[in-house]
Amino acid sequence: MSTTNHIGKPTSRVDGPAKVTGAAKYSAEYNVPGLTYGWVVSSPIAKGKITRIHADEVLALPGVLQVFSHENVPSLAWFDRSYKDDVAPGGSPFRPLHDNEVKFSQQPVALVVAESLEVARYAASLLRLEYEEDKHETDLETKRDEGFEPGRGKTGWMPPPPPRGNPDKAWEEAPHRMEAEYMHGAQHHNPMELFATTAEYHDDGKITAYDKTQGVYNVQQYLTKIFGLKKDDCRVVNEYMGGGFGAGLRPQYQVFLAVLAALELKRSVRVTLTRQQMFSFGHRPHTLQYLKLATNADGTLAALQHHALHETSQFEDYTENVVNWSGMLYQCDNVKLGYQLAKLDVYTPLDMRAPGAATGSIGLEIAMDEMAYAAGLDPLEFRLRNYAEQDQNLKKPFSSKKLRDCYHQGAAKFGWEKRTQAPGSMRDKDGKLVGWGMGGGVWDATQQKSAAKASLTADGHLTVSSAAGENGTGTYTIMTQIAAETLGLPIEAVTFKLGDTDLPEAPLQGGSWTAASVGTAVKNTCEALGEKLLKLAQKMEGSPLKGAKLEDVEFVNGQIRLRLDASQAVVLRDVLQTSGETKVEADSSAMPDMLRQQPYSMHSHNVVFAEVKVDEELGTVHVTRVVNSVAAGRILNLKTARSQVLGSMVWGISAALMEETVMDHKFGRYMNHNYAEYHVPVNADIHDLEVLFVEEEDDIVNPLGVKGIGEVGLLGVAAAIANAVYHATGKRVRDLPIMIDKLL
Repeated sequence: MSTTNHIGKPTSRVDGPAKVTGAAKYSAEYNVPGLTYGWVVSSPIAKGKITRIHADEVLALPGVLQVFSHENVPSLAWFDRSYKDDVAPGGSPFRPLHDNEVKFSQQPVALVVAESLEVARYAASLLRLEYEEDKHETDLETKRDEGFEPGRGKTGWMPPPPPRGNPDKAWEEAPHRMEAEYMHGAQHHNPMELFATTAEYHDDGKITAYDKTQGVYNVQQYLTKIFGLKKDDCRVVNEYMGGGFGAGLRPQYQVFLAVLAALELKRSVRVTLTRQQMFSFGHRPHTLQYLKLATNADGTLAALQHHALHETSQFEDYTENVVNWSGMLYQCDNVKLGYQLAKLDVYTPLDMRAPGAATGSIGLEIAMDEMAYAAGLDPLEFRLRNYAEQDQNLKKPFSSKKLRDCYHQGAAKFGWEKRTQAPGSMRDKDGKLVGWGMGGGVWDATQQKSAAKASLTADGHLTVSSAAGENGTGTYTIMTQIAAETLGLPIEAVTFKLGDTDLPEAPLQGGSWTAASVGTAVKNTCEALGEKLLKLAQKMEGSPLKGAKLEDVEFVNGQIRLRLDASQAVVLRDVLQTSGETKVEADSSAMPDMLRQQPYSMHSHNVVFAEVKVDEELGTVHVTRVVNSVAAGRILNLKTARSQVLGSMVWGISAALMEETVMDHKFGRYMNHNYAEYHVPVNADIHDLEVLFVEEEDDIVNPLGVKGIGEVGLLGVAAAIANAVYHATGKRVRDLPIMIDKLL
């Protein structure tokens, strides 16, 4: 019997003790010798030019070392490509302190560096800048007729497929039709940990940047290109991250400023952004969606049209896959999808958990609910009648798809069969209106190139490393599980290291691909190490494994043993001690099997059922129950996977009822740029949340059979709540969040 089967078990986080005891160090917590502090000065205007900087007044203050601005920044890389990172969209990346032009409100216009944080902050408050202000435009509503189709987008963006069938004619001739516009405003990531960089300057001129990032290699190549550094001269580290949600995918301007100051002053410098400054860069873009759906007499979709318009900056063309999902989630032969951008005087938007899909699923799933009512069908029955057996966008079968099981299992757990169809027909014992709604979604299952290294020492301890990120999702734990099971070791005998450019290269932590990508590399590396250990074991005197091939043995319970005769075994620890080796090492990499995957469409799916209770007189909405049924391939850790989906569900409640960054267009600035007024749920807002994982096997997506769940759990939650609100009240709210005034 094996005691080292770890994959799939609800293993507690191996990094938990470090986090709760304070041993885990975050980017602003590295105490390096001779540390100085930088404070960012932000522009009060949204567009214009800096005409004068009164730096002398600040430089005269005791303890102030320098005021960096466009007036004294050294000559840096010239071409746009030097400032582009791995997920940069088309256009010209923002260059901090490059010239006197102001492109958006809160743009960093200066950095004050001082011997202490207090002096830096005080000096920054005294720095006077004069501006020549230009007219700005930050309102997407004014750009409805100025949308344009983007050219080449960022990595992972796919333009909408060409129309299929005749959607206009089919819509006109169908017996049941609907059309409506859906909207949500800008949203900001707001992770608890502030963005910060501690740039340690070494005597030999090298830099170690402890940076808040979801991709250390991405930041390293960004810095080396801009500052002309060799890779060996610029190490980037991020071992722990207090939330990112996509905000850390691109290098943010504090890392540029910290490294710039460190190189110029030849001193270590720390730059930490304030909560208000966290609203000065990427966000989920303000988006308008227009949908037209029609059904035949039998309730099957006759036509589907989905168009989206969202904001981007004046200098980059940020793209998301907003509408593409509508062409694959349901069966429909007449489809037209459109996607456009509009330029505003804001910073470039940025990927935010389930980018594009979170937005697109809101429009599509509310429209599907409206269409179900127009056709006189239960929303669940309507979706089942329009179940897609293949990806019509790509004309490919799915590598696996258990969405039908998600529908049935989720509905059974929720008790959907007790729902009455008419809006306002259900109440609780206290007289509150009760509404039941549903929604769902689809997300890509992808794998990226990754590498890993493994080392087993004579005491039987295994160390595995890869420069992956840990956004709080459980990367430390699942990689430890994979490594431990592959070599048959207990969890406590394995250490996984990540987040350092001194380690083998790994992709950005995003897109729900970390488990598939880095996990496969870890598995391959441990198998390569196992092969070396077998050869050493076969050299032992009287070895029972002589002549055995790798496929003839298994690594279980700290042993290498024959698969067909478990009594013929060698203890792993004895292998190294007998051989005289102090350690055995191996490295390997993993890439997607494109030849095997190319014929298929690979995705994870989910369906969400939500219950709301609405006070008819006050218009208050409480989400009392949510069931999220997810099909995402093999689940590596039931505990961390459930936590990810629970977090997504809380976020979905936030998006439906609370979350919105409000712009004051007069000033071109977000007004609620703080935790007090940017509303997110608290414990009292969260009630009964349940996660179901539908069993799904898929040997096409990757050797581990995992699809990733970081994004898919968010999809459909906000739409399900909006649909439940309609079922409770009969009022259809199409612009989120659903505030009290929209129901009274």
